[in-house]
Amino acid sequence: MTPVRVLAVASEVYPIVKTGGLADVAGALPLALKAHGVEMRTLMPGYPDVMRMLGGAGEIRRWPDYFGGPGRLLAGSHDGLDLFVLDVPHLYARPGNPYVTAEGVDWPDNGLRFAALSRIAADIGHGLVPAFVPDVVHAHDWQAGLAPAYLHYDNRPRPGTVMTIHNMAYQGKFAPELIGSIGLPWDSFNVHGLEYFGGISFLKAGLQLADRITTVSPTYAQEIQSDEGGMGLGGLLRQRADVLSGILNGIDTDVWNPQTDPHIAYRFGAEDLTFRAANKAVLQQQFNLDSSYEAPLLGVISRLSWQKGLDLLLEAIPTILGDGMQLALLGSGDRDLQDRYQAVARANPGRIGVVIGYDEILAHLIQAGSDALIVPSRFEPCGLTQLYALRYGAVPIVSRVGGLEDTVVDIGEASTSDRAATGFKFAPVTVEALTGTLRKANTAFHNKATWRRLQLSGLATDVSWRNRAGDYAVLYRDLVAARRT
Repeated sequence: MTPVRVLAVASEVYPIVKTGGLADVAGALPLALKAHGVEMRTLMPGYPDVMRMLGGAGEIRRWPDYFGGPGRLLAGSHDGLDLFVLDVPHLYARPGNPYVTAEGVDWPDNGLRFAALSRIAADIGHGLVPAFVPDVVHAHDWQAGLAPAYLHYDNRPRPGTVMTIHNMAYQGKFAPELIGSIGLPWDSFNVHGLEYFGGISFLKAGLQLADRITTVSPTYAQEIQSDEGGMGLGGLLRQRADVLSGILNGIDTDVWNPQTDPHIAYRFGAEDLTFRAANKAVLQQQFNLDSSYEAPLLGVISRLSWQKGLDLLLEAIPTILGDGMQLALLGSGDRDLQDRYQAVARANPGRIGVVIGYDEILAHLIQAGSDALIVPSRFEPCGLTQLYALRYGAVPIVSRVGGLEDTVVDIGEASTSDRAATGFKFAPVTVEALTGTLRKANTAFHNKATWRRLQLSGLATDVSWRNRAGDYAVLYRDLVAARRT
């Protein structure tokens, strides 16, 4: 097996910095690739949390002026991850969320901040670090989208490039004047480069100029080629369909393992689900819900947004209450949705529990203690929460979109599929379809043999990176071979 060196470029990496599923992928994929002969190092910004965790990192290069202030490139490791860190304090030394201010507004210099990350990625691709010259530069989402652009416009021998879309909704759009301050040529401002409806888009640049494009599920790869699913980029993706592929995300099955999980109240495995009931009791207590083994407990771990369909779930609350179910929701997002969920919880004590924010420990407990996990997204590139649910015996109730369609086998599909049913899927993404499926799941819950079969089939599903990492390894090797011919 020929070794391949890959530089991954990501704006967040679990367990160091996380705001969403991108971090989980960026943290788990490099470790899984080792078994496939791929040496991956990950480049990320030097946020305060990163600098604290990489106290012993070694300095590789130093610049007196890097995009407007002093900067350094560091190399270090954390939890088995080999990292490059771009330490530019005037760009990254800011508290809280990596992308927005404390008021929830995008940092006004985000274009400059993430152009700097892409520029150093291209320089590493050109051999800035002699000990690690990559065969491939793999850019994740819009924050790394200019890496393929810099490599293209440098007009020098370069490594292969891969652009991965984690969510089409986030496109990194800025005014065209930014081009003059980030070191790209003005002739890049055209329909075949960065130009996007009169401005520029980092994501569009990456999709236009990368050698290969991937996204995080096969169904999403089809959806984003439509005008609606492509969100303005469907035509471009149809033109580049021959280099576009969908590779399902996996999860870190060491972190998400109910047999060893330190965050749940009682550990359990597929051979004995008895302790799920004990976790359910603790979860009910945590959310101030009535103590009841017989009431189906529905879990939600989500950003509260239109995309995630959480407005639809609000409208389904009368069904949840009327059919004797409970709801435990953990999430944050749109202020209006937060307020409405909190109001529903106050009006229905013991039946509806809501925690606004994100808590990793509580997220694990919801997976271990809820009977079902609801993901009613209007679109979902892959989704990780339903994969965690399968791993923990929480039966997924999901919409038929993106990776949700690809990873859950509906109870009605088992007779026509060689796969065992693992959950419930609904379409279209409407309140009526959701409430009908909730009632169907409620009926199944009270048939203990049926519910146990769903749980055990979910627990037997391979949700690891094992095979998915192999697909990336094949992609890298094919790309390297194609560029050598």
